[in-house]
Amino acid sequence: MSRGKSKPELSRLLWTRGLWLIFLDMTAVRFGWAFNFDFHFNFMMILWPIGFAMIVLAALVRFSAGSVGLLGVAIVCLHNLTDGVKPEVFGSFGWVWKFLHAGGVIQLAPNIVFIPFYSLLPWFGVMAAGYGFGSLLLHKRERRRKVVLRLGLVLCAAFIVLRLINLYGDPRPWATQKSGTFTFLSFLDCTKYPPSLLYNLMTIGPGIVFIALADRPMGKLAQFFITFGRVPLFYYLLHAPLIHLMAVICAWPNYQVALGSFLATAPKPGYGLGLGVIYLLWILAVLLLYPACRWFAELKRRRKEAWLSYI
Repeated sequence: MSRGKSKPELSRLLWTRGLWLIFLDMTAVRFGWAFNFDFHFNFMMILWPIGFAMIVLAALVRFSAGSVGLLGVAIVCLHNLTDGVKPEVFGSFGWVWKFLHAGGVIQLAPNIVFIPFYSLLPWFGVMAAGYGFGSLLLHKRERRRKVVLRLGLVLCAAFIVLRLINLYGDPRPWATQKSGTFTFLSFLDCTKYPPSLLYNLMTIGPGIVFIALADRPMGKLAQFFITFGRVPLFYYLLHAPLIHLMAVICAWPNYQVALGSFLATAPKPGYGLGLGVIYLLWILAVLLLYPACRWFAELKRRRKEAWLSYI
């Protein structure tokens, strides 16, 4: 909208992009994680709720960004009130609640299982709040940095206070453990599926602080990271099959599972790699994908075909 798009144009972009993301989640992303097209076992990853949120936002862009943002904040803050609501309460429509909030296995047919890992309602709240947050980024730099930094710090402080109180914001309260380190880890162990209020505060708060601190002229090193930021979906579609293949290669000597069977096969006792090795593999995956991402970012810069905006 800040670039002159009308609300009908923005609405069309959102709902078409939303449908496209859902399609990609059911096909390309699924193949990347499973290396098969056996749709008896179906799972939906993060593009699914993002696509759903875009479709809903397509209808909400007629309202102000502030109004949509407040709706998102309300959902993020209040959805944990429904943590105790079980799908069984809705009888034969319990599957709807699993999609919206509770998650879990949905049996579509005797041999067809559907698992929405990311619930729709909480993630729509995050997306709607982000739509409102975007309006803050349109201010001039100095004002923008001050407002964004204060907001990020407030969210971080809110996490600490609410988590210390330990009464609301996450279905799993923290507890004193056998050592201070494990107690601290319990304090940080917030629920992601679905994302609790405290999980959002402890992740989005520092992220917003970083946005404020990084909102200044950056050196050449920053261009490496900006390259990925220019083609996030392209990177996402490539990274799943790459790290899956790397996992198969690393596991083969000791595990010897069929290609892509990690999702359905329990590992043998003692199987696994140290965290240091995992970090090295992560960095390797990023470096391997950098040339492709740089090429595609340059392609998007030079060419303006509409299909490029969908990848």
